[in-house]
Amino acid sequence: MIGKTENLGMRNEELKLQKEYKSYVASLPANILQNGFGQAMAMELSAKGMHKQLYEHIENWLCKANDNPNSPYKDVENNNNLITAITENNQTLYIQAQIEAMAYLEWLKKFAVAYLKGE
Repeated sequence: MIGKTENLGMRNEELKLQKEYKSYVASLPANILQNGFGQAMAMELSAKGMHKQLYEHIENWLCKANDNPNSPYKDVENNNNLITAITENNQTLYIQAQIEAMAYLEWLKKFAVAYLKGE
């Protein structure tokens, strides 16, 4: 009986995390438009849980995705940290990164709806 209860608790926690991620993916584009790309990413980085996970997904896509020709920061110095890449590079790369992040978030949102549970 205890094993079933533990499994149920783990499933409930996983469902909660999936629901949170879906919610954050859906709301981040508006946050970027409202507060700016750099500020929105700093807020995601400073938060815990699924916010941080979402930040890491975006950071990997924009900075480290060797197979993504649209990764604006993949060839710049200090690209292992998105916040550093944002603050140490020019406005053109910043705008490219914001556009790419918005497009990536649209795909993440579609995959979250298709594959993650929760509302």
